[in-house]
Amino acid sequence: SRTAAGVLSQLGIGPVSRVAFLDRNHISFFELMFGALYLGATLLPLNFRLAPTELLYVLTDSDAELLFVSADYLPIVLSLRAHIPRLQRVIVIDESEGSEYSQLFVDAPRLSPVSLHHAELDDVAVQMYTSGTTGQPKGALLTHRGLWAVVEQGLGWCPWQSGDVGMAPMPLFHIGGCGWSLVMLHAGLSVVLLRDPDPLSLMRAVQRFRVTQMFVVPVLLSAMVNHPQRADFDLRSLRHLFYGASPISAEVLASALANLSCGFVQVYGLTEATGTLTFLSAEDHLADRDRLRSCGRPGKDVTIRVIDAAGRDVPIGTVGEIIAKSPQVMAGYYNQPEATSLAIRDGWLYTGDAGYLDGDGYLYICDRVKDMIISGGENIYPAEVESVLSAHPAIADLAVIGIPDPQWGESVVACIVCKPGAHLELAELIQWARPRLAGYKIPRRIEMRTSLPRNASGKVLRRELRAPY
Repeated sequence: SRTAAGVLSQLGIGPVSRVAFLDRNHISFFELMFGALYLGATLLPLNFRLAPTELLYVLTDSDAELLFVSADYLPIVLSLRAHIPRLQRVIVIDESEGSEYSQLFVDAPRLSPVSLHHAELDDVAVQMYTSGTTGQPKGALLTHRGLWAVVEQGLGWCPWQSGDVGMAPMPLFHIGGCGWSLVMLHAGLSVVLLRDPDPLSLMRAVQRFRVTQMFVVPVLLSAMVNHPQRADFDLRSLRHLFYGASPISAEVLASALANLSCGFVQVYGLTEATGTLTFLSAEDHLADRDRLRSCGRPGKDVTIRVIDAAGRDVPIGTVGEIIAKSPQVMAGYYNQPEATSLAIRDGWLYTGDAGYLDGDGYLYICDRVKDMIISGGENIYPAEVESVLSAHPAIADLAVIGIPDPQWGESVVACIVCKPGAHLELAELIQWARPRLAGYKIPRRIEMRTSLPRNASGKVLRRELRAPY
């Protein structure tokens, strides 16, 4: 890490600088992350699934000065670079002997601890982009304090043992990949990075490396336990399987519990909280089947409240908005003071999720106040998709909703009102949207309507659109 700090220092990186990373899971992510943190710089993990226009927005909005990118995504970056004046240098991640990347590490000094920048706890460590309710992503500013708090909390999620081997199949641009990996490293585990998280690769890696702990999203868990070759793999090394990041159906969870002989731990959190806020322990999974609908109790140094629209605590069992206070809470959104003031009020993070607490302090999620869709562990905001689709020449009005999906948790549906005389098929919409939206944000289904339900102020009543599902 100190060598990586030397590399970045020689490239002009110092406190407050933004260092961007664009690739699938690779060990260089952690080399560059810890190198940046040693210098007081900020790591900017980029979502490799973004469409070019989305990637351009993030690179511009973030004020990234330096970008490390794999050859897989270099053509996209080169097509955008002329439009990103602040980006000073692009370096291809290539570990072969003599490459620019490897030579940087050969030539760089290994900085001594004395020469390193000593970051304050409230300095920004990672700038991680989330989808935006207004149609544009927002850069959540995650601090050194927040990262330390979440890895300390992680020590209480399960009994960690000497010799444990963890696996990180989630993408590292996601808090479920980056944060989970940091927890495992802090607990002293060897960590297996899975570059392409398909069920076969997952099972092969568990068997080969004797993985004891891993985190998966429900769609990957379902694909693994129901895979036709599941019986061909020895997964008995698993001691704890963590899941979260999107809704899980009772059927998927029951199938996983029946087919895997390990402890299960559910985690609930969000990027703005640097990851996990509550967890449902392995013991809780065995104690009370009704409790499986819960996402558990708050972790270390996390306080959860459920409030009504006036900000008052609601009674036990009553649904309201979930808010949280913790050292994990982000410093705010980059260059978005208004969005920050809405998300963080008097030190409390307003999650936008609706739920309730039971008498024992367990939290239950019911819906999302902000109508966010979670499909395959990825956050999708309707307004973001609508802002793109509304430009289609055949569309007069539309609303995007998420509906339950047994494979993905939720899938995206566009309810569309066409212009007079116009007609639109799903295949045509998908083709039109593909260069403008990340693949996971594109609707998998369309409903043609003559009008959309709205309230007196003109706001679309999404709950009515979701009601049939």
